[in-house]
Amino acid sequence: MDAAITMEIKDNTFARQFETTIDEGLISVEYSFQEKKIFLTKINVPDTFADEEFINELLKNIMAIAYERKLKVVPILPKIALFFRKNTTYRDLLPPGIKI
Repeated sequence: MDAAITMEIKDNTFARQFETTIDEGLISVEYSFQEKKIFLTKINVPDTFADEEFINELLKNIMAIAYERKLKVVPILPKIALFFRKNTTYRDLLPPGIKI
């Protein structure tokens, strides 16, 4: 598995999102829980932000959190589904029946 670049990610349970702060502002990945699954529903970035590699690293860090908490990940957003297609090492996080 690729080693993710370590970044500080806050799990803001009140807002139901993972957050990290960059120079341009806050980046967040919104989620919802159902049973032992986390549904990743939206990525919010500042208007001037366009670093797809950073988003990729953020998602890798979120996958590490999912492994740690023994959660399955349901990618609702096409961009997150694409992440799973490109990073096949994380496919075991997908619940049974989800094909990407």
